[in-house]
Amino acid sequence: MIRLITLLKRKPGTTHDEFLRHWFDVHGPLIANSSAANYVARYEQHPTAWPPAGSLVDEPEWDGVTIQEFESVESFWAHTAEADFPAMQEDIERFLDPNALQWTLTEEPNIVVDRP
Repeated sequence: MIRLITLLKRKPGTTHDEFLRHWFDVHGPLIANSSAANYVARYEQHPTAWPPAGSLVDEPEWDGVTIQEFESVESFWAHTAEADFPAMQEDIERFLDPNALQWTLTEEPNIVVDRP
């Protein structure tokens, strides 16, 4: 199993809540209903834990993380070649800062602790 892990930063001028609404209500369904999703074994959206209102702690650098699982590296690259993949890229520019995206493909993890 290959995992695509991506750190997400919202588009400048949008709030964290606006980012979340678009990510959950627009971008997630766009991915789920795409032909590119045929290559995706699992897609997870992990919003960043935000400090409470009025907190003296700065906003986190990232607004969320996605984890997508693919059967192989070839499956990952095949999903990017699907005809509707550009629509997902266009949507990214609506709510994310594309210059701030950080991503990596990972192999099976080396599990150090695994408590039930």
